[in-house]
Amino acid sequence: MVKYPMGHGPKKQIKLKRNKRINYGSRGMSLEERLNKSNEYYLSHNLAVIHKKPTPIQVVRVDYPRRSAARITEAYYRHASTTDYNGVYQGKYIDFEAKETKNKTSFPLSNLPEHQREHMLSCLDQGGIAFLIVSFSELDEIYLLPYQYIHQYINNNNKQSLTYDFIKENGYECPTGIFPMIDYLKALDEYLLENN
Repeated sequence: MVKYPMGHGPKKQIKLKRNKRINYGSRGMSLEERLNKSNEYYLSHNLAVIHKKPTPIQVVRVDYPRRSAARITEAYYRHASTTDYNGVYQGKYIDFEAKETKNKTSFPLSNLPEHQREHMLSCLDQGGIAFLIVSFSELDEIYLLPYQYIHQYINNNNKQSLTYDFIKENGYECPTGIFPMIDYLKALDEYLLENN
């Protein structure tokens, strides 16, 4: 018998659907946090060197109540940042942006600003690998979408978003788990195998 404080039992029982997929490992973690953990795993296992780029800011004012308690009270973005992540994998330069959407049918292109598009195109022009990691949070699906496909789509369509079907057809689904949390290198390996 379980005794509850104040003599009260649980107020509500939670019923789960049988076929519902539940991923307890990432509860409460953002896409970025999960990617950072994955990158730590890749680095510690000597698989890749990939880091999150810091956002370039200009510090204007700092309060110094004590030397150990200094805090920035005013800062501005120096310029628009490029993409979220870059690094080296199997001797290849990779550069990517990570985006999350609650939309189940599309990814709005307004979430991928022009300066990021130009940056990824420049990486491709120099022989690098550029891609977008798109998380459909409501569907619990994450895709690696090579930027050249996005670029062709934008040039050939007058649309404001990438459809889910386009991403599923042209992207590579990233397995999720614990180690690594998002195995986007497995998806990248599939892409490289098909395109080399």
